[in-house]
Amino acid sequence: MISLKQLRYFDAVVKTGHFGKAAEQCEVTQPALSMQIQDLEKLLGAQLLERGRKGVILTDTGREVASRAAQVLTDIRDMVDFARRQGSVLAGPLRLGVIPSIAPYILPPLLPEIRDRYPDLDLRLRETQTQHLVQALLDGQLDLLLLGLPVDDPNIETVRLFDDRFLLATSTERPISKNVRATTELLQQDRLLLLEEGHCLRDQALAFCKLQRVGNIDTSGASSLSTIVQMVANGLGITLLPELSLNVETRQGAIRLIRFTDPEPRRVVGLAFRRSSPRKRHFLELGKLIAAVAAEQQRQARRR
Repeated sequence: MISLKQLRYFDAVVKTGHFGKAAEQCEVTQPALSMQIQDLEKLLGAQLLERGRKGVILTDTGREVASRAAQVLTDIRDMVDFARRQGSVLAGPLRLGVIPSIAPYILPPLLPEIRDRYPDLDLRLRETQTQHLVQALLDGQLDLLLLGLPVDDPNIETVRLFDDRFLLATSTERPISKNVRATTELLQQDRLLLLEEGHCLRDQALAFCKLQRVGNIDTSGASSLSTIVQMVANGLGITLLPELSLNVETRQGAIRLIRFTDPEPRRVVGLAFRRSSPRKRHFLELGKLIAAVAAEQQRQARRR
């Protein structure tokens, strides 16, 4: 009979690509870990791993077993989570992933609210790009994501929280009529500065404004909106800023904000979690708080 220990050790080797690192992660000796994996291969009647000079290589059978083993381990974690969380709301560990174009703007006002309302919640945060967060969620390394929607994966459920409108940001030195509204034609008159490849905000800005064929797009390595705002303030181009960011980013430099003509481009911000997770009602409860905090940040931005 295959044991959970064997699956856990095998999963660790797959993720680290190295027997020694996997043994260290599992807090066992390397010979003990190797023996468990050999026993697993005997039970399955197939070789799962090949040792190479550069590390471990999965066989074709190994890749399929690795995928199934990861799902089994995730389901077991969710089952344990379900049993422990019965009767409690937002208590214990919660691993939340947030994309970089949301985290700096929602977390400062959100975290004190979470601390006051849910003192028993042990919140653990990770900030990185969407593709990395989604993979960590599927691997069971994260419980919940706050990001731009959609997320297209049959194993992930999403919940829409709020819309976040885009505004055009230009230098205050740029001559533009006071009551002008931004259009796609206006965007083509200057260099458009966007985040580097891999940031969903970049892709959303391009898609919503139908700018895929614009030749003046510059994504030359900026990984934060703050950097782009400084470039705009110094006359190096224009950009699109989400309304959620304005309370922070309008303090960073001399920029002018222009709303778009209707329908205004926007991104949809929401939660994502595994369909197998037993904590959906907890996530929805947290989502209500996030949406309320975001709405207040957007109201403040409009007043500014």
